Amino acid sequence: MVCNLCALLLATALLRAEDWPQWRGPARTGHVAPGSPLLASLATEPKVVWKIQVGEGFASPVVAGGKVLYFDNQAGKETLHALQAGDAKELWRATVDDTFQDEQGPPGPRCTPTVDGDRVYVQSGKGELQCLSVFDGRRLWRVNFTNDFGAAFLGEDSKVPGAAEHGYTAAPVIAGERLIACVGGTNGAGVVCFAKRTGRILWKSQDDLAAYAAPMIATLAGVTQAVCFTVEGLIGLALEDGKLLWRVPLKSPYGRNCTTPIIAEDWVVAGSYRAGLIGVKVSADTTGLKAERRWVNQAAAMNFSSPVAIGGHFYGLGPARNVICAEVETGKIVWSKEGYITSSADAAYASFLVLGNNILICTDGGELVLIPADPSQCRELGRAQVCGRNWCNPAYAGGRLYVRDGLRTTGNLFCVELLPHPQAR
Repeated sequence: MVCNLCALLLATALLRAEDWPQWRGPARTGHVAPGSPLLASLATEPKVVWKIQVGEGFASPVVAGGKVLYFDNQAGKETLHALQAGDAKELWRATVDDTFQDEQGPPGPRCTPTVDGDRVYVQSGKGELQCLSVFDGRRLWRVNFTNDFGAAFLGEDSKVPGAAEHGYTAAPVIAGERLIACVGGTNGAGVVCFAKRTGRILWKSQDDLAAYAAPMIATLAGVTQAVCFTVEGLIGLALEDGKLLWRVPLKSPYGRNCTTPIIAEDWVVAGSYRAGLIGVKVSADTTGLKAERRWVNQAAAMNFSSPVAIGGHFYGLGPARNVICAEVETGKIVWSKEGYITSSADAAYASFLVLGNNILICTDGGELVLIPADPSQCRELGRAQVCGRNWCNPAYAGGRLYVRDGLRTTGNLFCVELLPHPQAR
């Protein structure tokens, strides 16, 4: 009996380790969790376990506790769905908000859900934030950025940059018992911290308009903090009360600050395709924390594809549709590889997943490319076509990849087996 219980607890722990519960994975860095199965090679025709049709939208799927959750447009409503991961059987669906549409794509949600234990947090394009039960989709609490915090939402062709124009895309982040969201209220509610279980407001901070980049939780110069990339630039906020710890201005036309900040030791790397990529070093002095912009590299400028960092280097999609590897501390590009992306430079996209010492790239053409995280050269370990055109950051769990396609219309959600699944052994 004891051995069986130990085995069950071990299996449960492994399952949780293999979850992909939020934007860009367990720590939203693009890295799989320790203990996850890793890829050494890539089959040319991986098995499609299941495929279902889904509505319009750009929100990426997430996986937690044996469920796949995805967010799409159903009959003009942004709708969250929960499926059984094994066979795609729908368990429940919940209507969140009316859809948002602009020239960037069809009507539908653009923000990836965040799962935390028995709760899932979902944010609509128009700034409706809801907490739902993972078990049955029941709504537990809600706020609206426009109605409750005075944030502007004017839609396309407005003169207010950032999310006010092209919709809310930045998935809120969990920090212990807190949920932190880039709200965009210019009356002191640029960033808002909620009690994650109840929705109670714990603090409000700054007047920054919301951009498109997801906030991060990071320990920089010994201080754990929220790092937000807003329309005005990079900021670090104290978790306890929202106090501004540091700020580095970085503005771009239309507020298109999209990339999730890279955190590498005491470095923060972020940027836009107009302003270029910057490297910021955070350090402590007698007055608190200071942040210094140490480098700028226009040749490494990234549009809306977020890079990943491994061992002092970062890997991402450059402005010439080129996959690049560069040094975190200098921004120097050490290699560049073209040929993976065929779409125009202004719409080029790729996602990057770190699996141990290898990187899995999913191109906007639906092709997977596996490369080693090697700063000396770019070489392939395998390629596979798995879906159609997409701007999706796939979820990786238990050796399976969950990816959706469809840019201008409806698409499909795929479960693709990259490694033998534990249930099939």
